[in-house]
Amino acid sequence: MVEEEAKSLPMELSEKGGVENNGFVQNEAFDDKETNTSSQEEMPKMCIVDVDPAAMEGLALKPYAGMPKEVLLKFSSQARYRVTREILFWLIIAAAIVLVCATIAIIALSPKCLDWWQASPIYQIYPRSFKDSNMDGNGDLKGIQEKLDHITYLNIKTIWITSFYKSPLKDLGYGAEDFYDIDPMFGSMSDFENLLAAIHDRGLKVIMDLIPNHTSDKHRWFQLSRNRTGKYTDYYIWQDCTQAAGLVTPPNNWVSVFGNSSWQFDDVRKQCYFHQFGKDEPDLNFRSLAVQQEIHDIIKFWLGKGIDGFSFSALKFLLEATHLRDEPQVNKSQNPESITAYSQLYHDYTTTQVGMHDIIRSFRQTMNQFSSEPGRYRFMGSDGEDDIEATMMYYGTTFIQEADFPFNFNLINMKNLSGNSIFEAVNLWMKNMPAGKWPNWAVGSPNAARISSRIGKEYVNVMNMLLLTLPGTPVTYYGEEIGMENIVSENVSEEHINSDPVVTFPEKSPMQWDGEVNAGFTEGNSSWLPVNSDYQSVNVEIQMTWSNSTLNLYRELTLLRNSELPIHRGWMCYVWNDSNVFVYVRELDGLDRVFMMVLNFGQESTIDLKAIVPSLPSEAIIRLSTNFSNAGKAVNTKLIKTEMGEGLVLEYKTAKPVHTMEAFQGNCFVAEKACYSSAFNLLYVNC
Repeated sequence: MVEEEAKSLPMELSEKGGVENNGFVQNEAFDDKETNTSSQEEMPKMCIVDVDPAAMEGLALKPYAGMPKEVLLKFSSQARYRVTREILFWLIIAAAIVLVCATIAIIALSPKCLDWWQASPIYQIYPRSFKDSNMDGNGDLKGIQEKLDHITYLNIKTIWITSFYKSPLKDLGYGAEDFYDIDPMFGSMSDFENLLAAIHDRGLKVIMDLIPNHTSDKHRWFQLSRNRTGKYTDYYIWQDCTQAAGLVTPPNNWVSVFGNSSWQFDDVRKQCYFHQFGKDEPDLNFRSLAVQQEIHDIIKFWLGKGIDGFSFSALKFLLEATHLRDEPQVNKSQNPESITAYSQLYHDYTTTQVGMHDIIRSFRQTMNQFSSEPGRYRFMGSDGEDDIEATMMYYGTTFIQEADFPFNFNLINMKNLSGNSIFEAVNLWMKNMPAGKWPNWAVGSPNAARISSRIGKEYVNVMNMLLLTLPGTPVTYYGEEIGMENIVSENVSEEHINSDPVVTFPEKSPMQWDGEVNAGFTEGNSSWLPVNSDYQSVNVEIQMTWSNSTLNLYRELTLLRNSELPIHRGWMCYVWNDSNVFVYVRELDGLDRVFMMVLNFGQESTIDLKAIVPSLPSEAIIRLSTNFSNAGKAVNTKLIKTEMGEGLVLEYKTAKPVHTMEAFQGNCFVAEKACYSSAFNLLYVNC
């Protein structure tokens, strides 16, 4: 009887629509029957089954895996599921809105990220002296590629290669014979392209020189101009002049940088051409739009190759006054016929003429055409002028950009070394720099004696410490990271190596890589200049093994600069300077950690910094020292002693940074201001 009821129950439920068979296994007996729901004759019109209500209650349908849409919709419309679903939906919408708002706020409040030319030191290479790859005694592009690991070892990401255009190699190769080609001494265009690819593969950047003011007299443009060929006729500055008995009477008293008249008679054209530098380096006529376009095309060519920027030189010489009046004498009582030196005239008509900055801005605009791609901003550097206010004009204005910065050689041009002179050189730049601009510093260059020779070996480390802890971009000339010195030789001037004008070369001696023959610079029999006699003790290989070496200190300083926000982009405040020491701090708003540099550029000194900055803690930790054995030690801020040429990077914590103190308000500077949030571990701008 029970079995018969069980068999009939599915039929009754199906007909009455009481409970659907949604996935339950039917009785086997029912499976064997074929039913036709469309034929009412084959189905009984009514089947009455006596079912216990309690049994039906136990068969109430519940949610289960794999239920069909119809069942799912029945449950989803119930209040307990609908409300939960709506709550989750609105929570997700609210979270998305909060996330978007937070992202917008972070972007709006975040300071501008430092660009690549701000974030890393720049390493300047004189290619003829860096590394020889083909045993001819001259450094070359392949040699630079071989030594790229040295750049990364120094924690540096930007390389500046000085002029390597095809040229007669006079005046450091700055008079180009062909702006579109590589001088064979340095390699080929293929070598350059391989070097460029290798540099970028390592995540490095490269900038190169461009001297648009003049060319070599071997340049094709000059040869066409002297023959009055088409548009090239006026590519250079030509003037009539008289020649009698072998003597030339120039149009005026203008004198070249290298001395003697700026005018040179040309036998082919029978006129004088103007040259601000050597007589074999005629000045281009930048009042010609065709000449300006030629330079723009050169810029586009190299940027198209993939270089990351240019350093423009000799820009103040681009234009000359068209009236050709004599320039005023410095000593008015001097006989005008005896004037031969550049320093004997005021160069009112041959430098920084009206319209010069318009040309520089046009260079910037051309470079900006290649800067639209993210991460590929093209850097523009320039030289400056003797006058600091004139130099600052190369930054451009708030609305019209020129150079990213004019290179700063104040620390090279100091006449004497002391804590006071260092302060004056730094302060001169910082107080004159336009608001929102970025500073830079150099302590060596191809045109100045090396640190060791200029101010003494004992000050090499402290100068590097100064260079790498000041705000802005530091520029290191190759070899300064190991303390190379000028070479001493009678035959190291360009007069002996090429021809006049005389340009001395003692600071351009071959890079000292190791203690082998020729200091590892070349495997050939000789190098184009003699290697310094100290190469066996002053070289990269040996200094990598000395914990207290100039090289390892340099590397630790670049690592500190790259890893510590206050040094990377924070405030700088002068704390103290006297004849011996220069003291300053680097701070960041929102960060209680402060770095104080105590740098000795004179004799042994003891200073009470607690008396100068009362909020200083009684002790500070030596983070770095020119004497590595002192690192990690605690010093009493009331009694800080430094030896001659010693430098200390002190670290301490304070709730009252120097830049917030009224007494130091005029002594503090910041570029690319940023504030640190310890709660979110991020930088923001509105402090």
